[in-house]
Amino acid sequence: MYDYGFIGVGHMGATLANAVIASVGGSRCAACDAEPGKAKLYAAGKGCAALGVRELAESCRTIFLGVKPQNMEELAADIGPILRQRPECALVTMAAGVTTQTLCRMLGFTPPILRIMPNTPAAVGAGCMLYASNAALDPSRREEILKALAPTGLLVETPERLIDAGCAVSGCGPAFVYQFILALADAGKDVGLAPDTALKLAAQTVLGAARLAVESEEDPGTLRDQVCSPGGSTIEGVNSLNRGPFAQEVRKAVRASFDRTVELGRGH
Repeated sequence: MYDYGFIGVGHMGATLANAVIASVGGSRCAACDAEPGKAKLYAAGKGCAALGVRELAESCRTIFLGVKPQNMEELAADIGPILRQRPECALVTMAAGVTTQTLCRMLGFTPPILRIMPNTPAAVGAGCMLYASNAALDPSRREEILKALAPTGLLVETPERLIDAGCAVSGCGPAFVYQFILALADAGKDVGLAPDTALKLAAQTVLGAARLAVESEEDPGTLRDQVCSPGGSTIEGVNSLNRGPFAQEVRKAVRASFDRTVELGRGH
């Protein structure tokens, strides 16, 4: 028997598996993937077992379902009959738009479920993971799983009805931030910086500003104002951003991502 199993070791599945293995050790974990060779390669590097999907469903106490939303129903049909005989097995799902209620319908019964929504910075321990659990998951068991996930970064309990909204900010948000970094670096090149220097400055500036926003007792508006001097260069740039549709475009991007997540959920 294994404490943790991971169905799917793509980018996010492997990121979460890495965190759990760092917490509990590879010998207590198992992995599988639609591409068996990928699972074997991952397992060999992490000291965990590589199993078939049904074997994993039979032998793991907690199972991470790291498959795409459109593949969840097929997976549920495959492992549902096995899990029905194992009421002690908890499931961790990260599929966008797939609620715990929907997953239970797919499985045909109600197992203990922790629904999470991680983001890609979890790979460097700087993630933001939303989570919600159903009534079947014992609180002590939930804390055990969350403790194993702690190396990913910040864990934020969120009512499940707000998971999709949170995902539009923290789950999709890194892509928006990377787009801003690229734009900031391109602007640096426009004023004469070498491309690698411009990118390094842009990325580190975003990192530092975000860390200060998290750790400071001041709100971001106050922190922004502290950078600006009346009549100085920074306030000139801020005023330029304010004259454009910057804030409106960010709101539109988040709304578009949220609407698409809701749309994906309606497909199940």
